[in-house]
Amino acid sequence: MSEDDKPRGERAVKAKLPAAKNIRSPEFKPHGISGGNRSRGPRPSGKTAAQAKKQRRIVIALTVVAVLAIAGGTTYYLTRPRPVPTATGAFGQAPKVTFPDDLEPTGKLEVHTTIRGKGPKVANGDTAMVKFAFYKMPPGGDQSSASPSAEPSESPAAKKDGGAETPINSSYQQPAGQQAVPMTVGKTDLKGLDRALVGAATGSRLVVEIPPKEGFGDKGQQIGLGPNDAIVFVVDVLANYAKDAQAQGAAKKPEGKDLPEVGAVEAGKGPKVTIPKADPPEKMRVETLVEGTGPETTKNDTAIVKYKGLLWRNGKEFDSNWNSAPTPFPLNSTEGMTGFFKGLQGKKVGSRVMLILPPKDGYGKEGNPQAGIKGDDYTVFVVDILGTMPK
Repeated sequence: MSEDDKPRGERAVKAKLPAAKNIRSPEFKPHGISGGNRSRGPRPSGKTAAQAKKQRRIVIALTVVAVLAIAGGTTYYLTRPRPVPTATGAFGQAPKVTFPDDLEPTGKLEVHTTIRGKGPKVANGDTAMVKFAFYKMPPGGDQSSASPSAEPSESPAAKKDGGAETPINSSYQQPAGQQAVPMTVGKTDLKGLDRALVGAATGSRLVVEIPPKEGFGDKGQQIGLGPNDAIVFVVDVLANYAKDAQAQGAAKKPEGKDLPEVGAVEAGKGPKVTIPKADPPEKMRVETLVEGTGPETTKNDTAIVKYKGLLWRNGKEFDSNWNSAPTPFPLNSTEGMTGFFKGLQGKKVGSRVMLILPPKDGYGKEGNPQAGIKGDDYTVFVVDILGTMPK
């Protein structure tokens, strides 16, 4: 550097560098040398370019599979089917009901058809013949339909018996021949059960989860249920009768004179019956007005019927179920009106039968004052046999 290039007014700084022999190895490492140990870099690969490319493909494929497996597992966990109550066993027989450990009420009506029938479907207002059992459901975590202050009840009905739930009530526990019961849909006092039965095919088994708001309500306290308790109904739909069901078959004209005339069915009133102005027959009369095509009834059957009863002396109607549900009558009953029960034996299902009963075959010498029936009154019944109670 020339003297003209030096900064004016400042002294030139002269750097004193140490001699190379005075620098210890930790302080100075020339490129590629490390304290006498040679650093070994990556060795050249022995694979060909094609082999390396194939290996990269395998690694990528395995990575994709792993990612998809994780994603699939997450999707399944989020969308997996909710655990539900199960009811095993043959249709019409007492079911074995179990609740999964992680079962929780949803706060909504849940209907599971575990056995799907092929018979006529139930409509609102129909009368279904069913066998049933119902259970208290574990409280779980979702009780949005009940009061926040309500607590689940501690009922012994929730205890298990050999792994199966113990029912609060069950028609299967009744004696043989009394297990089936009629339920008129829309009038069971259980909104959830009514809704579940609509559209069910005859021959089906339903497992119905009913939230508190569609269950027994305050009436549940009588059977150990609290206002926050959901229930599970298992229902076997054995038979079904439409609200307008009536005799179906060939019309037959009764033999004999001075018999009541039975006309067409009037909505909600049943067949129109005109009593003649004549003395009634002295003995009991049974006339088939419409002959059905079903099996014949026996004395051991319980007949499902619609009927109306009138007094011979004035034609006044004293009893009828034509504006309500059909009624089951055990045909082997000996409690009053023995002629009524005997007169329906040996008749085909689907028939319309007219019964004319003297006092001894009807209400007896005491009659029925509450219904306006005197001890010497002859009574007339027109009965449609819709079916028999399933065994």
